[in-house]
Amino acid sequence: MTEKEFKSVFRIELQNFIAMKRSLGFKYQSEELLMRRLDKFFIETGLSEKKITKELCDKWCARRSHETQKNQSHRISSLRIFCRYLDDIGIETYIPPAGIIPHGPKYDSHIYTDNELKQFFREVDKSQSVPSECPYRGKVMPLFFRILYCTGMRVSELRLARVKDFKLDENEGFITIRNAKNHKDRIVPIPDSLISQCVDFKKAVHLSSPEDEYFFLIRPGRPMTLQNVYHNFRRYLEKAGISHTGRGPRVHDFRTTYCVNLLRKWADEEKDLMVWMPYMRTMLGHEGFEETAYYLKLTVERFPYIRDKLSKSFPDIIKEVDFNDSEFY
Repeated sequence: MTEKEFKSVFRIELQNFIAMKRSLGFKYQSEELLMRRLDKFFIETGLSEKKITKELCDKWCARRSHETQKNQSHRISSLRIFCRYLDDIGIETYIPPAGIIPHGPKYDSHIYTDNELKQFFREVDKSQSVPSECPYRGKVMPLFFRILYCTGMRVSELRLARVKDFKLDENEGFITIRNAKNHKDRIVPIPDSLISQCVDFKKAVHLSSPEDEYFFLIRPGRPMTLQNVYHNFRRYLEKAGISHTGRGPRVHDFRTTYCVNLLRKWADEEKDLMVWMPYMRTMLGHEGFEETAYYLKLTVERFPYIRDKLSKSFPDIIKEVDFNDSEFY
């Protein structure tokens, strides 16, 4: 049950739908706000019968004045998901087709070349701390971005990790990611080449820190913000001579590059990808194969020479993969 009751003819279904989403592990907070707007829309249009028609859908999907394309897309997606839910529980409804959701120009993920990575980390290693503002930057940034690239972790998973989440000794290290996407925990191994750096960092920065302290911090009690990560990222890009188009490269492209390079490595080693792909899925914290398949497609596009190797395990890999997690409830 939500904190504030819904009031439209679909009030019970809306409440049950949100409860179902959260039982599956979704936080569903911002999405609930859209469902409340949908509830208000049903009331304003005088809907008294539990039935959603195409005309009603078209009215909801129409572009609002001063509305961005992204916001319109979110509104349409929220209705489409709810209509699919209603259809599944046996309520007559028109389901807006997937193609009705407008999309802006497609962003082509940037796969960093080996030379770009070398140049980027060369600049990151020049980071200097500013005692009055960023007392730990010189130590944080080189290790933070290396772990980000070498594990494929999401940015916020790493920046919000606590001291207690890093298990380190001289021969082994791993990070426990708690309550991540879909409210699930997972364990990510730290590459051998970075374990000693993590140990040295912990000794230098967290000698007397409590276990709940953020591992990568701006100052005690304050984790790095997304804005902080992004501003530093852009600065390193510029100094490394990697041009930014205004849309990318993105910080998230380190995760993409990690996946593509790992798949390329496995293919070159003649590994059975049917056996190894579940490992990648677990490492990345993916819910379904569709998310991981996206990286297979990128790998084939980037390195056509391994197309045949991948196609042996995944014959449909050359087909279009267009995954949108907001479309799945």
